[in-house]
Amino acid sequence: MKLEQTKAYLLLGTNLGDRAQNLNTAIAFIEKEVGEVFKKSSVYETAAWGKTDQPGFLNLALGVKTEVEPLVLLNILLGIEQKMGRVRLERWGERLIDIDIIFYADRIVNNEELTLPHPEMHKRRFVLEPLNEIAADFVHPTLKEKVSSILSNLTDELTVEKINEI
Repeated sequence: MKLEQTKAYLLLGTNLGDRAQNLNTAIAFIEKEVGEVFKKSSVYETAAWGKTDQPGFLNLALGVKTEVEPLVLLNILLGIEQKMGRVRLERWGERLIDIDIIFYADRIVNNEELTLPHPEMHKRRFVLEPLNEIAADFVHPTLKEKVSSILSNLTDELTVEKINEI
């Protein structure tokens, strides 16, 4: 049985190797394995967050149309990370690629494997800047605020700078 297409918003990040190529490779995998990318933000150069003694990140947000349920989507994205060579050594550590589900339509999920919306997104400038570019009017399902409003009230002072397209 085919599921209805659902819009999900993802955040991609990379701070190892050819960062621009890592993002492009991940986008190609997502288009092949997840669904149509209907929106893509600019690329943002971001200082490391959480664990700051590492190289800066390139981040971008994607809007995708998918027919897979949230947990299946998570497993596909983890598989893409693994295919690309991601190794998880430490929390907030360096990474070749990181793909997070920020929103899955207005679905709220809270179990051992997945929490949606992303539980920390509303505190992180490196998530909100690119997300605001492609989904400013999207209403956070639990906070009941638009992405643009969450961003305008954000206290995170991390350096996040828009750069040219990759």
